[in-house]
Amino acid sequence: MDDLRLSNLNENPGISPKINELAELAIKADHIDPALYTESGVFRGLRNTNGEGLKVGLTGISEIQGQREENGQLIPTEGRLFYRGYDIFDIVKGIPLESHFGFEECTYLLLFGELPNIDQLKEFSGILSDFRKLPSTFVRDIIMKNPSSDMMNTLAKSVLALFSYDESADDTSLENVLRQCLQLISLSPLLSVYGYQAYRHFHLGKTLVIHNPKPEYSTSENLLHMLRPDMEFSPLEAKLLDLMLILHMEHGGGSNSSFTTHLVTTSGTDTYACISAALASLKGPAHGGATPRVLHMLDDIALHVNDWKDDEEISAYLLKILNGEANDGTGNIYGIGHAVYSLSDPRNVIIRKFVELLSNEKGLTKEFELYRTVERLAPEVISKNRKMYKGVSANLEFYSGFVYSMLNIPEELFTPMFAVARMAGWSAHRLEELCSSTKIIRPAYTNVTPRRSFIPMNER
Repeated sequence: MDDLRLSNLNENPGISPKINELAELAIKADHIDPALYTESGVFRGLRNTNGEGLKVGLTGISEIQGQREENGQLIPTEGRLFYRGYDIFDIVKGIPLESHFGFEECTYLLLFGELPNIDQLKEFSGILSDFRKLPSTFVRDIIMKNPSSDMMNTLAKSVLALFSYDESADDTSLENVLRQCLQLISLSPLLSVYGYQAYRHFHLGKTLVIHNPKPEYSTSENLLHMLRPDMEFSPLEAKLLDLMLILHMEHGGGSNSSFTTHLVTTSGTDTYACISAALASLKGPAHGGATPRVLHMLDDIALHVNDWKDDEEISAYLLKILNGEANDGTGNIYGIGHAVYSLSDPRNVIIRKFVELLSNEKGLTKEFELYRTVERLAPEVISKNRKMYKGVSANLEFYSGFVYSMLNIPEELFTPMFAVARMAGWSAHRLEELCSSTKIIRPAYTNVTPRRSFIPMNER
């Protein structure tokens, strides 16, 4: 059994001191003094000193706004999000609870630039449904073998494995890439849920449950259908998950994973490698890892605050979290603040009322009110105790974990749910890059190591 796993330091006590010694050398060689970025005029993280992202490209897919310029000054404003020029508030308003599911409609919009009519949406949904089929042995040969405890790695592995099943895998013509993207959008729910079911069975000893998707179901309906042992869900549950997918599917083109998609596409690589790179980016806790951290933080607050209606007690505990004296000790109040949005995140504004509806259905009204109180008080605590260059407010991730927990979606699938939605946005960005440019993205770095004369081995 040991031969099936990579060794780690705990299993090799003799090598551990050597690795530590080499790590110290690496730290000495690789640490860059932060002051050198300012001296060299280099914007670390492609962001200037006030946090605004530097422009590295053009996109027609989406746009986010959190401030406006007035007399040379940036003024914080209520957040706005646009998909292909359409305000997200108008999009959601046009897909009410009693109406059709919207993820497929918004996917069409992101990919093709226009809202579909009834016939176009029906045809497009049919294409996605037809593509919602894995190769006959894929589940057995890929997903069930060596299941990982990390669902994002499992998803990336499965996406890469699909290359071997595609006779035109390396074809980067627009038509073929579009076909591949549509298949990945359709298959990512299966890859995510089946990967979790394999983990649940082989790592946790639970009964293995594999449900085939239903062709007549939407993406959100199939996610709940495949995930739940009894395959049952309420209309409100499916609609709220559909809304979560819509709000997560794209965000301005400037996210780490969307930029990764553009970057890797310009190298001429295949779609499966490109999307797996985007998945690797999203897996990082600085990009896609906030949702479970918010959930844990609210659990911690609920445990340590005696009166959930006492603003002073909650504010005092939030200050302890901010000072690194409570929760995980990082000093972060998760789910509060955004790189672009200032006064509000439109996605959070939209989701809040639907979260309230589901919390009422689930009998979790008190928990929802605690979230609302933290959402109201946390920006005040942060503003009073941290130097801010713009406003701060709750972002979409603030309620996401609460939503997923109410939908009985396991924590292991929180970030994969993000990825299932963002697959549409990544696909749109890959297609846009293929249609717009033939040049590879190649950034420049400023070297800070002085020239040195070579020293012969016997003189070192």
